[in-house]
Amino acid sequence: MSNPEIDTLNDVCKDAKATGKLSGDSLNVLYELFGQRFSKALEALREGRVKKYIFKPSGRVVWIVVGRERDYLIMPEAAFCTCDDFYFRVLDRQVHMCYHLLTQKLAQNLGWFTTFEETDDCYSMLMNEWKKAIP
Repeated sequence: MSNPEIDTLNDVCKDAKATGKLSGDSLNVLYELFGQRFSKALEALREGRVKKYIFKPSGRVVWIVVGRERDYLIMPEAAFCTCDDFYFRVLDRQVHMCYHLLTQKLAQNLGWFTTFEETDDCYSMLMNEWKKAIP
């Protein structure tokens, strides 16, 4: 089932990926769609709070958005985040995504994230740390 907000976000991300930036029109459209969630996502992008961990040799990828209170584990393929907003508003279908998911999607398409390479030996330890933050 198609969702106009997500479809518009995907169109904006496609343009951002092609140009490497968000146009003024795109900024306005995203703010109209997501309001304060977009403002917070833009702030997180500007502050460089998106991390992509690549584990070797498996090639597993984990995305993290550093929040105000803790690090949030993002699973973009599942449209999942470990934040309270996700649990209380996204799962209840009050909103389509939390600002962390929005931030990760924009960061990935704009290339605005920091990449960390770790060994597979560190995967379990790091995942345990990130999972501790789950409410």
